[in-house]
Amino acid sequence: MNTQKLILASGNAGKLKEFSGLLAPLGWQVEAQQLHGVPEAEETGLTFVENALIKARNAALHTGCAALADDSGVEVDALQGAPGIYSARFAGPGCGDAENNALLLECLQGVPEAERTARYWCVLAFLCFADDPTPVIVQASWEGRILTAPRGEGGFGYDPLFWLPELGKTAAELSKEDKNRISHRGRASQLLLEQLLQRFGH
Repeated sequence: MNTQKLILASGNAGKLKEFSGLLAPLGWQVEAQQLHGVPEAEETGLTFVENALIKARNAALHTGCAALADDSGVEVDALQGAPGIYSARFAGPGCGDAENNALLLECLQGVPEAERTARYWCVLAFLCFADDPTPVIVQASWEGRILTAPRGEGGFGYDPLFWLPELGKTAAELSKEDKNRISHRGRASQLLLEQLLQRFGH
């Protein structure tokens, strides 16, 4: 397959690193949209799928390259699915992971362990060009529970609070390799990779 450029519609350094590793078999060069001066897209969708498409289309439009966008977040059952599509900006504009995690803990104060079930969702949208009528869309989830205090130094987002009962660890305590294999983003990326390899061949 010819090396080609894939623009990642995200400014998140953690995501760029993960996707570069996950999509390495394609032999494509994954670059962040900032490198190309792409303005942030306004995420006006009401679902992960809509927002992923908005972001991918925006990156493809401004660069003329194939684009990949991920829209992901954590869905907490006790909060009727919140923070959901607002996961990255849960605590408000300009707030980071620490503030988002603190607000989530506050919202779940007093909720017993058994009722703190949650899942990460990841939707990936790939477009060959801005008006691509057949985008590749995949999604995957990752089940866990929300702890009452953070644990672990790795990952990003809500990883320090996202407890994996079957492993006895949080997502932030996993090695990068393990996380890439079993996470929502890792599984969605595998699905995407399979579809892209089918579509573009070697």
